[in-house]
Amino acid sequence: MPFELATATRIVFGRGAVREVAAAAKTMGGRALLVTGSQRESVLRLLEALCAERIDGVGFEVHSEPTLDLVRQGVEVARRESCDLVIACGGGSAIDAGKAIAALLTNPGELGDYLEVIGKGQPLRRPSLPFIAVPTTAGTGSEVTRNAVLASTQHRVKVSLRSPFMLARLAVVDPELTLDLPPDVTARTGLDALTQLIEPYVSLRANPLTDAFCREGLRRIGGWLRRAYHEGGDIEARESMSLASLLGGLALANAGLGVVHGFAAPVGGMFDAPHGAVCAALLPHVMEMNWRAALARAPRSGTPGRYETVARLLTGNPTATAADGVDWVRRLCRELQIPSLASYGIQAQDVPALVDKAARASSTKGNPLQLTTEELTEVLTASLRPPGGAPPLGR
Repeated sequence: MPFELATATRIVFGRGAVREVAAAAKTMGGRALLVTGSQRESVLRLLEALCAERIDGVGFEVHSEPTLDLVRQGVEVARRESCDLVIACGGGSAIDAGKAIAALLTNPGELGDYLEVIGKGQPLRRPSLPFIAVPTTAGTGSEVTRNAVLASTQHRVKVSLRSPFMLARLAVVDPELTLDLPPDVTARTGLDALTQLIEPYVSLRANPLTDAFCREGLRRIGGWLRRAYHEGGDIEARESMSLASLLGGLALANAGLGVVHGFAAPVGGMFDAPHGAVCAALLPHVMEMNWRAALARAPRSGTPGRYETVARLLTGNPTATAADGVDWVRRLCRELQIPSLASYGIQAQDVPALVDKAARASSTKGNPLQLTTEELTEVLTASLRPPGGAPPLGR
């Protein structure tokens, strides 16, 4: 079947790769807006390298998931300081913010003109300002995706600014920058990466290239996420997780996602809940519901077999079943101390509104089959219980 692959112009991966940023930045501009997260040591290393190349930097900090107002502020700072380059160094929030700021610096009009769902949804007409992405977590893969997820506090929803023009000129993935991540961040970003490998693999838009990315990424996470969580200074574990995150970003950018992310956007918009933790709480329940629904309504679709492959890659057991894969993910969530969605204040009365929003979310369109309102309700209700606190769905 026909497909296309879009990604960053250049990707540099490896230990110490952050040293590549300054020289590359010098060819793109002379005054950078440096969008940063909370990993100060990583930022300081990058600042030192930029100073050595005589590149001026104007700092702009992102302390939480980016909002529309924060992006507008970043655009104002960049224009006031005459920045001709944007470098984002941080987690997915910093990278998404930097990506959006770079796009708005070259395209006329207001942010709402280009937003999905709550905006006019107009396409970006011009390439973004030169943009470099340097992730300091292993989860979102945002360094190689063509969208930025932004929160609208007014509408209580997360929406995307999306365009091929938003792909980074350079993505630098240095596993050493993730060595100081605390266990809770390692857990939720790692499970976000896992979700972003499973959903593209079973997506309606999966293709041979994204399948290859997903299979390799799943093997890496199956073998190394627990080690990264328990032994954060293990560079081999961090390297495998950084690669898995990158592969997940490549896969989702070209094959789409599914119901987990369909729920994650409205949950994150309505409640103060970290994206990766939301995905983790939902993942085993969505996996089992998709598998059950496919067996009942589309047994020849290939979806049941794909979930078996997921299970075998994660467990390392060549005879593992789809149910084994669901149980493996459920046990992993319990071991990594993932809280239930109820811990963020979500209650039974919130379920109908969240189900309605998830059914209409753009991510849900990639799900391997359309789930009914009743099935979506069952998934979300199960996610309100602690992982492992109830028997698997359907048993």
